[in-house]
Order: sequence, then C-alpha cells, then structure tokens
Amino acid sequence: MPRPSRPAPGGTTAPHRRALILGAVGLLLAGRPAFALDWRRQPLRLMAVTSRDCPQSAAWLAETAPDLARHPTGRLAPLLLVDIDGPYPDGLLLDARPRLTPCFILLRQGAELGRFEGYSGKDHFHAALKALLKDTDQTAHGVRSSQG
Repeated sequence: MPRPSRPAPGGTTAPHRRALILGAVGLLLAGRPAFALDWRRQPLRLMAVTSRDCPQSAAWLAETAPDLARHPTGRLAPLLLVDIDGPYPDGLLLDARPRLTPCFILLRQGAELGRFEGYSGKDHFHAALKALLKDTDQTAHGVRSSQG
C-alpha cells in the first residue's frame, strides 16, 4: 500500500515538491539537461567532445586546451567543452551524435560545419583545425566568404 504524502503546513501537499520529483524523474529518463548559448555574441565555436575515460581526451585537455584561446584558430572559434555524455547546448544541428573522443566539431550558430576526431599531438590538432576552417571557408570575422 502506498504511503500517503505528508501534507505541507496548511493541510495540502506542496505542489513544488511534486514538481521537484517529476523534474528529477525527467532528468533520469532524459539524461543531463541541455544548456543555452548566446550564438549572437560568438556565432562560430569549436565544440570539443571529450570523455573522462579517454587517454586521447586527457592528453588534448592537458597539452592543447589550456592555450587554445591564445592561438589564432582558438580566437576565431572559441572552445566549447562538452562531455560525451552531455549536457549539450540547446538547439544543436549535428550530422551525427559524437561516438568517439575526442571529437572536434566546428559550429556556426549551433549548426555543424565539419568535424574531425582523435588527437595525436598539438601540431596535428592545429593543422587539422586550420584545414577544417579553410574547408568550411571561414574568415577572420567568422563569416563565410561569398567569393567562389
């Protein structure tokens, strides 16, 4: 037999308690909650999807991530670090959910422009990111070139 809920002061069950329980159940079913980003402030971003259990992710986080904001490519596409299990930003338009880590996804206002996976050193990472920026025709202002 279910146990009756304890009434809140005033004699009724508190509605906020029910909402809290339903919210917790929703989080368990849906995973971690998403979060919002202001894409107007910085429309171009590099989303790095990592995993705690991945040695390549750990190497990238130790060797490359700390200096990325000072690198020209890091200033063009600021870092957005996400765990493979989430949470992910609201409204992402990805070609596919990342399956391998680390995975580096270039985003414009939340839409995927391109990606590369794996990490084999700082020089290789910067070369791959530079090639991705060139392949997706990004300029220093984060705006696609209209020349073709």
